[in-house]
Parts: sequence; structure tokens; C-alpha cells
Amino acid sequence: MSIELIVISVIVLGLGVFLIKVFNELTKERILVQEGWSGIGTFLQQRNDVIPNLVEIVKGYAGHENKTLTDVIRARNESASAKTPEDSIQANANLSQALLNFKSLTEQYPDLKANQNFLDLQNKLSEIEDKINKSRRYYNGTVREYNQSISVFPKNIVSAIFGFKPATFFAEDDESRTAPKIKF
Repeated sequence: MSIELIVISVIVLGLGVFLIKVFNELTKERILVQEGWSGIGTFLQQRNDVIPNLVEIVKGYAGHENKTLTDVIRARNESASAKTPEDSIQANANLSQALLNFKSLTEQYPDLKANQNFLDLQNKLSEIEDKINKSRRYYNGTVREYNQSISVFPKNIVSAIFGFKPATFFAEDDESRTAPKIKF
């Protein structure tokens, strides 16, 4: 066996080991992104389960406020039926805005604010919102790491060869930063 053949074999073997190592790292990071999204999905579903109960209680006090109640249910249904992370992000931005309007509506009814069922559901919803925010931070952290990995040399070459695509961040909607308008 010649020295040249040995050198070529070592180079090919080294390149193969490098490709396998990078592929496995990218795959693990993609799985962490999927795990992060799964956690968000769990809490989004919990929120979707609580909302109809809140709406039913509010209907008893403010049944004539149909537009706000209808908007909340419509946004909740869009959130529940979203299939992709991108669709879910948009649907949940709409739901967050509808919930802000809903909260403003409930402020107009002192008897409602004293109702124990309403208070329990509102507290549960608040806890779920906190969990969603924590999950979103975890998810966005894994997305950041994954997107950085597939973008920098030499992993960008391996990611292009094997079709790794950037993940979408779960970003806050610009509209959620503005307070809803309250009309009396």
C-alpha cells in the first residue's frame, strides 16, 4: 500500500467523521427546536380550553357585548386549528389581541370581577400565559442556536447539503404592545 493511498484514506475518513458529527449536532438542535415548539403547543391548548369557559361566564353578565365575545371565540378557534408554527404564531397573536379587548370588557362589570368562577378561570389563564411566555423564551433560544448553527461555516455547508432549513421565531406581535381602546 502506498503512502498516497493511506493519506487519501485518512482524509476521506476524517471528512466522513466530520460530516457525521456536524449532521448529528444539527439534528439534535432541530429536535430541541421541535421539543420547544411542543411545549408551547401544550400551553396554547390549555389556554384554548380555558377561554370558552371564561366567555360563557362573561356572557351572563355582558351578553350584549357580542362582537368582543365573538372575536375571542373566533381567534381561539383559529389558534386551535393552526397546523404550522407560522400559522400558530399568527393565530395566537390575534388571540392575544382579542384577549386584551376581552379583559377590557370585563373591567366594565364589577359583579363579574367578584364572581369566584370568573376569578379562578382568570387566574388559571394568567398562569397559562406565564407558562406560554417561559416556553416561548425556551423555544426562541433553541431556534436562535439552531439558526446560528446552520448559518455559520462550516456547518452551513453541511446544512445546505442535507436540507436543514431555518426555524421561525415565536415573536411578539406589534399590535400586542398597544393597549386596547376602551369605549364606554
